[in-house]
Amino acid sequence: MANEVVRLIKPQTYMNRSGAVLGPLKGRADFDPAADLLVLVDDIALSPGRFRLRGAGSPGGHNGLKSIQGMLQRQDYARLRIGVGMKPPEWEDLADWVLSRFSRDDRSAVDAILDPMADAVETWVAEGIERAMTKHNKGPEKG
Repeated sequence: MANEVVRLIKPQTYMNRSGAVLGPLKGRADFDPAADLLVLVDDIALSPGRFRLRGAGSPGGHNGLKSIQGMLQRQDYARLRIGVGMKPPEWEDLADWVLSRFSRDDRSAVDAILDPMADAVETWVAEGIERAMTKHNKGPEKG
């Protein structure tokens, strides 16, 4: 992995406009989203302390992924879905809930997966999404 060139890109927009950051890369001949893009994204369908890798798929209601898909006009890019907990109560706004601080227990659970997630990213860089999923996706996807 020492010879791999990695570019980290952080959108400076609202999440629902995340795809804009990929505009300059989209037209480059040396950029293949299926092989060269790994999106890290929060996921309310996963409990804090869990993460899952996927090689492709629909945005599943996630506005950031919708924006990325809209920019790329394709769904075949890898994503690392990071659990932030189940859907909030009906009376709480989803955006406010996702952006709020973790509880102490949830923060501990997230801290515990930082090293395994870093290893998953390194596996993706060195060996690709299929190997990363095989090595790092454990147990059922939900919860």
